[in-house]
Amino acid sequence: MKLWSDSFRDGEAIPAEFAFARIDPRHRVALAPNRNPHLSWWDLPEGTRSVAVICVDADAPSLLDDVNHPDREVPASLPRADFHHWVLVDLPPSVTSIGAGQFSDEVVPKGKDGPETLHDARHGLNDYTGWFSQDPDMAGEYFGYDGPCPPWNDARVHCYEFAVYALAVDRLPLGGRFTGPQALAAMQGHVLARAAIRGIYTLNPRLHEAAPAEPA
Repeated sequence: MKLWSDSFRDGEAIPAEFAFARIDPRHRVALAPNRNPHLSWWDLPEGTRSVAVICVDADAPSLLDDVNHPDREVPASLPRADFHHWVLVDLPPSVTSIGAGQFSDEVVPKGKDGPETLHDARHGLNDYTGWFSQDPDMAGEYFGYDGPCPPWNDARVHCYEFAVYALAVDRLPLGGRFTGPQALAAMQGHVLARAAIRGIYTLNPRLHEAAPAEPA
């Protein structure tokens, strides 16, 4: 099973077009287009009955004490945790690609609708649901894709993994609202193959200068 993206090269920078926020010289950060990237997969194994897509940032700070404080950085040595940016399940195997912006094309305060989405598939809740839970202007249920927005003072460049799973079930046994960890748990015993690509992103201007260039 193979996976490709026209939106960024494996291991290189994700363009701000596909992020929740971008660097802004005057205000540190500003909202970005928040489009989902293009993904295309092939060589699904025999017996594939559905496909799932999961995007995870494994570099989210495990403690928030230093996040977005102008007088200090989040240390690179801080233990990290998973932050799920996209949970998409129950895609039929006849769907072999996702167009750029097909599932997300802007920041939607309080979150996009779900779980039902295109192709009779379902979106899970991403982790902005918890992140914005105490913000009266943004709190809500964030279904589907919402892109990178790492702390602008993080000393670590974040790595985002987009993984596609070929599954031996038509529909995962998940009811109502569900999260990334719940979807991954429901996949256990049903995964026929997995393919992944990774992109990096930072909102720290000091690190942005040193990051690999975005694709031309």
